[in-house]
Formats: sequence, C-alpha cells, structure tokens
Amino acid sequence: MVEIKTPEQIAKMREAGLVVAAIHEATRAAAVPGASTKDLDDVARKVIADHGAKSNFLGYGGFPATICTSVNDIVVHGIPDRETVLRDGDIISIDAGAIVDGWHGDAAFTAFVGTGHAPELYELSRVTEESMWAGIAAVRKGNRLVDISKAIEGYIRRQPRPASGKYGIIEDYGGHGIGTQMHMDPHLLNYVSKKRGKGPRLVSGFCIAIEPMVSLGTAKTHVLSDDWTVKTDDGTWSSHWEHSVALTEEGPLVLTAVDGGKAKLAELGVETAPDPLA
Repeated sequence: MVEIKTPEQIAKMREAGLVVAAIHEATRAAAVPGASTKDLDDVARKVIADHGAKSNFLGYGGFPATICTSVNDIVVHGIPDRETVLRDGDIISIDAGAIVDGWHGDAAFTAFVGTGHAPELYELSRVTEESMWAGIAAVRKGNRLVDISKAIEGYIRRQPRPASGKYGIIEDYGGHGIGTQMHMDPHLLNYVSKKRGKGPRLVSGFCIAIEPMVSLGTAKTHVLSDDWTVKTDDGTWSSHWEHSVALTEEGPLVLTAVDGGKAKLAELGVETAPDPLA
C-alpha cells in the first residue's frame, strides 16, 4: 500500500527534510582529512538534538549510528567509527535522516575529502547527482513509478563512459516510499525492469525518496560481516545521492533541499510547488 499524504502532513515532512539539510551542511563541512567517520556522526547527533528532532537511523534494524558514512568502494550503510579516518583524496557518501512529529526525512550526498581526486571521480558524482535530478523531474501527476526509474537510468546511460569502461547502476538497493516510516512502499529501482512492471501511478500526496547509487564498474555488491556495510564486488568506488520528494497539486517539492529543489528543477523546465513553511 502506498501512503498518500495530506498537505498538512507534507508540511511536517518538510520540517524533517530541513533538519536533514542542516545535517548535510554540517557534515559536509566536517568531512576533512583527519576526521573520523565517528566525528561526523557526532556532528549529526548534535544537529538533530539542536533542532529538537529524532534520529530515524539510530536503532533502525539495530543500526548503531545516526548517519551512514560510506567511503570510497563502500556503496551504502557504512557504520561510523573511530578507526575510519578520512584521508586526502577519499570520497564519502553521507546518508542522513530525521523525524519530526512522527514524519520522516531522508537524503544523501557524496563529498570529496581534501584534494587530488581523479577527474573520473568528480564525473561519477556529477552523473549520479544529475541522474537523481532527472528522476525528480519525472515526479509529476500522470506518470508511473517506472518513469522515475527510466529517467534515472536513461540519464546515466547517455553519459560518456568513464576510463574504467562503464558505470554500474547498483542493483540491490534503490529508492523507497517515505512518510510515517523511513522505508515504505513502493520500492524504486534505479533502472527499468520488465519483471517489476510500471508500478503505481503518481498522484498528489505521493512521497518518494529517490537515491541512485552508481559505481565506476560493477553493479554487484556484497555485505560485510557487520551485516550492514555494502561494498562493490570489484572494489571500484561509488557515489550515492538522495532526496525525499513530495508530489503536490502544484507540482513536486524536494523536501530535503533548502530551496525545495527550485533552482535545479528550473534548469530542467520544472516548476516546484510552493514551500508550505515559507
């Protein structure tokens, strides 16, 4: 069942989304050489507390931290710890969430630690982020879930191939519905699968977290012995971007973007819905 939200509920999700945006701003600034991933988790905990919100990651299925910190060939669900210290040239994907009055926000970004990164890493992150925005632009009434998947995959496939030979669209993880829970129906693939069909039709009140994960090689992954950390099978580095999006009568609203997605979606010819908190 897909949970459809009222405008009042979307406003609450927008509050949670702005807390997530604040976590992103603070952890992006803290992701410097010499910082441990536990340091970043401490920063996120403080932001959540300062906003009077709750963490939706901490304790989720036994997850022991407030954010996921996925470095280099770790795709997703990396656990922050004192031993993982960021080095010049690393990339890190930070996935964060928050709850306000029972309503959830969830978003992720990829950051570059220090300097000296290969051009293909910048391009990897750009392609992943832009594919997310292509998916967001497909969130409009009359479309179906598969149209989001099609937009994401289509954007990635149209890009020039990296030196490694291909971009791997991670197969085992994708986007998801969000609202009174962090992960809800429907599951969103970042590629088109005929087995999955077209999926539900997008209507006003539909909320979805769109999160492509792309590697410089394989689409295959494995989970480490901690039962959380997901790595690429071939050791290639990966990027992860995510925003939570609501579809309203006036159009899409990117709940976890400070400007509601207005600037990026305008580049794609899409007008965003008014911010209910403005």
